[in-house]
Amino acid sequence: MNNKEKMLRGYLYDATDLELYKLRLHAKDLCFKYNNTKPSDTKKRQKIIRKLFGKTGEIFNIESDFWCDYGYNIEVGNNFYVNHNCVMLDCNKIKFGDNVLIAPNCGFYTAGHPLDVEKRNKWIEYAYPITVGNNVWFGANSIVLPNVTIGDNVVIGAGSVITKDIPSNTLAYGSPCKVVREINEQDALKYFKSEEQNVR
Repeated sequence: MNNKEKMLRGYLYDATDLELYKLRLHAKDLCFKYNNTKPSDTKKRQKIIRKLFGKTGEIFNIESDFWCDYGYNIEVGNNFYVNHNCVMLDCNKIKFGDNVLIAPNCGFYTAGHPLDVEKRNKWIEYAYPITVGNNVWFGANSIVLPNVTIGDNVVIGAGSVITKDIPSNTLAYGSPCKVVREINEQDALKYFKSEEQNVR
């Protein structure tokens, strides 16, 4: 089993492996090209992302700057939006469903390092997947760590560090991120204003 296979299976692997190094360089070159393409050149930008990612939906928009490790391990659904300064360390799979919104300065990190200093100093790593369901909104400066699954219809509050799974239909925030409550029917009315309310 080579290091690329070990990486995707969640085993300890050598991050200095030449094949992995070349794959990372390729991805980072594409990220650099993307980040230096005019925001108005949407066709070129979409073409780069489709080349970089393992899967995309029909509609997506990723603001610059965006960085990832490999790219091909990232799969996104339809109506996918990422605001500025997102980092995805996709040493293992990062999968997003449909209608996902990601605020600025968010990170999705599948990679980790051993606590044992001898292994860590040899650049040995591990990587576990991240899975995000449909209709999920991440507030600014949220961080998702390895081996986390987030359900459907979830809202993650700003500044959260997600270390464990988050169930569907919930509002969660904090460091570490915890479920605060379920999202309910009253939330549909919270930001609603009628025309009469707007008349002064």
